[in-house]
Amino acid sequence: MPPSKLAHVVFQTNQIPAMRDWYCTVLGGHVIYENEHLSFATYDDEHHRVAFVNFGPLAPKERETELGVKATEQPGLHHTAFTYESMGDFLDNYVRLRDKGIRPFFCVNHGPTTSMYYRDPDANRVELQIDNFATAKEGQDWLRTPAFDRNPIGVEYDPDEMVKRFKSGVPVAELVVRDTN
Repeated sequence: MPPSKLAHVVFQTNQIPAMRDWYCTVLGGHVIYENEHLSFATYDDEHHRVAFVNFGPLAPKERETELGVKATEQPGLHHTAFTYESMGDFLDNYVRLRDKGIRPFFCVNHGPTTSMYYRDPDANRVELQIDNFATAKEGQDWLRTPAFDRNPIGVEYDPDEMVKRFKSGVPVAELVVRDTN
């Protein structure tokens, strides 16, 4: 029997204040409970959606070296994704974050979703997305197309250009379309 929802994500970190503040800013959330070792935050009516624990010293994840060469990836959680209800909400959130100096490192139309990827203060990847189809079945059907098979990652886009196109009245269906052949 499948679960009814994803309840929460918990990060083990030595930077609770930075992580808490980043996630509350990015997700428009607020702290529900906090002590010296725990912080629980939510962005809706759930008791917590994101939590942070600090039970002692951790070795930091490697980031880019001083020469700009990416360090070897580590096993573990690749990313966490959060979905927005509409293109307007998605792009308004992008502008809000951009204006606070929080910029995505990768923006891509995957086909079933249009996504922006960010890194939190501990270098965890966070995907903010919208669904490109009205139903899950339409998205699943798209995953069976030759276009997805040829390019399962997707097509990159410029988020500032997407904002301009959206504000100029380009229909959402046109903004999110990917070739299915």
